[in-house]
Amino acid sequence: MKALLCLLLVLSTVAARAQAVTRTSNELGFSFTAPADWEVMDTSAFAKEQARQNANSEEDKKGLGCVDIGFTARHGNPPSVMTEVALPFACYGQQMTEADLPGFASSASAGLAQNFDLGQPVYGLYQLGTHQFWIERVNATVKGQGAIAYTIEIACSVSKKAAVCWMVMAANDSSLASFEQMPVSIDGDAPAALVPQNAFEKKPS
Repeated sequence: MKALLCLLLVLSTVAARAQAVTRTSNELGFSFTAPADWEVMDTSAFAKEQARQNANSEEDKKGLGCVDIGFTARHGNPPSVMTEVALPFACYGQQMTEADLPGFASSASAGLAQNFDLGQPVYGLYQLGTHQFWIERVNATVKGQGAIAYTIEIACSVSKKAAVCWMVMAANDSSLASFEQMPVSIDGDAPAALVPQNAFEKKPS
């Protein structure tokens, strides 16, 4: 869904409050604990509608209509932003497997070039518990504002009931580390850091 990254840009301007958050979605089969010092943002219908309007296809619009924006937070100035979005299969009408991860996850970052000048992306595959994760990392600067640099990272997996992606637009190394160290669990696996040190050792085929 090419419009998902628009959510990061929209949500970076939404009002925030500091709050520790543990998100457990029993109906979608995953949980995670977000950093306590990040400011939780109001993920209202406004952000979702803005992203929907930027969608390039009916498939994108359908997917965004089903997207569950479970958590969004920002930290620092310029703000780093992280978010979690899930696509419930019951709403989308299509079951996904780990074989679908590269296509699903890479489409989530396809719209980046509209707003950023991008470096060379790197990709990886890794395992947490019984679940495979696909990850992309790319360095980026905001178009027309070359001094504002970010590391954008997207990690995605599938539970039995949903595809889920965690995304960050990190303005510094500490924000990227906070994102990567966030404990997550899918389908009852033991919680583990979202992005292990060896995440980029195995490359997608």
